[in-house]
This record gives sequence, structure tokens and C-alpha cells, in this order.
Amino acid sequence: MPLVPELNVSDRICDAGGTTIHYVEAGHGPLIVLLHGFPEFWYSWRHQIPALAAAGFHVIAVDLRGYNESSKPREAASYRLPDLAKDVAAVITQSGESPCIVAGHDWGGAVAWLTAMLYPALVRRLIILNSPHPVAYLREMRRSARQKWRAKYQLFFQPPWLPEFLMRRFRYAILRRSLARLGAFTTDEIERYVDAWSEPGALTGMTNYYRAMRKRKGMRGLMRRIDIPTLMIWGDLDPFFTRETLRDFAEYVPDIGIEHIPDSGHFVQTDAPGKVNELMIGFARG
Repeated sequence: MPLVPELNVSDRICDAGGTTIHYVEAGHGPLIVLLHGFPEFWYSWRHQIPALAAAGFHVIAVDLRGYNESSKPREAASYRLPDLAKDVAAVITQSGESPCIVAGHDWGGAVAWLTAMLYPALVRRLIILNSPHPVAYLREMRRSARQKWRAKYQLFFQPPWLPEFLMRRFRYAILRRSLARLGAFTTDEIERYVDAWSEPGALTGMTNYYRAMRKRKGMRGLMRRIDIPTLMIWGDLDPFFTRETLRDFAEYVPDIGIEHIPDSGHFVQTDAPGKVNELMIGFARG
């Protein structure tokens, strides 16, 4: 039975070379694949799935590895971006509907960037929500004290076992408060996330995304030019990324447009679902 029956989604499984990737799907038409960020799961797209399906798209919303019902390797090395992009490529290939549109938010945006770079034959359009291009982000992390300060929260996730212990305390109080403070989440919606965080191994899987970030040196060698139409949707009140991360990467993505949503924060698809849906559908139909 689907987790959210009112969304009218069906559960599916993809074997991505030893990693099991769970996703839900809805609708019929051109394929659009949705990739969530931390600390969410496919339910991140609850406002977009019905709108995209009604607009004539086949929607797949993925649980990235480490989350909800997908595989949860314990080793941090299993959460490097090339492995995550490989999972997405396997889902697209299994669908038999490539090239498709790929959309990603936060960590899902980072995975979407790399999927478009490493598997260009599978992606025809790219939509990024509040996730800077890796080149711009790494540049600002090197030279901007303000961006480094905004990223200081990542230090919390680096030690072994302790972050999981603290996040689990008092029925995920840290995570619950973070969502309530940073986005337009209802109490019932947050309870859906609690169910996903409670899956065995989920907290370690989620945290390992940040632990794997310590291996940044090889990232620049992975960068490829993206020669497909790309849309960035940006909630301007994002507390984690500076506006400078939106600049000076045009040589890597020459065909890009940026749409700002001034009154929204990091969880832009939750804060402004109507505007995000309008932008995504308009771009996907282009």
C-alpha cells in the first residue's frame, strides 16, 4: 500500500548493480525524475507529483540510497556522488524512457548535476532547486568566509555514531525542529519524515552523505560541461548557500536560466509549491 494513498502513487524497485533503489511513480507521458535532499525522501515532492502527473508527465520520485526504503550501505565511501548518480542512471535506464527530465533539490540537486554530466545521453532537461553547481560551491567554500560559516552545520555530521545518537534522541527532536523552523511543513508531514528516519540504517545513510564530502579533491576532475537546457529555481532566503554560489559557472552550463522566489527558503518546493509547479511544468514542456 502506498505511503500516501491520496497521492495515487505506485511503489517500484530498481536493482542498481547491487543497490536497491525504491521509487514511486504516477502519471503518463514524458518522464521526469525527482531527487530529494536531506533529511527528506521521495515525499519531498508531495506537492509536485500530482501537479506534474496532471500536466501530462510520467513522474518518478526516488528514495536516494540511504533513505527510506532504498538500500543503506554503512560505509561513508558508498555515498560519493558518482555512485549516487549511477543509481539514478539505473532508474532511468530501467524505465526505458530516456532521455528524460531530471529535477533535484539540495543533495538531490548535487546528484542531478552529476547525472547530467556523467550520463548526458539520459538527460534532456535539468531542473535544480536550491543546490549550487559544484564548481561554484567549491569555489565559494575556498574563498568565502561567509559561505564557510553557512556550511558550519556540516561539522555536526562528521564524527562516527554521535550524530545518529543525537538525531535519534527525543524522537528525532533535532530534525523535527529543523524542518519546522526552516520550511512550511505541517505537523502531519513531519510525522511522515519520522517514519522514514526510523527505518533501520536510515540515519547513518543520511549522515554518510556529509561524511563522504570529505573526499572533495576528485570532484573537479568529474566536472563536465552540460549542454542541455537547465533551470535553477532558487528560494532567496536559503540559510545554507550564499548568492555568490549562483555566479560564474556559465562555461559549465551555458544554457541556464535562474528563477528567484524571494519569500522562500531552502525548502522552496514546500514553501512555494504553486510557483515551483508552474515553473517546473512550463520548463518541462518547453
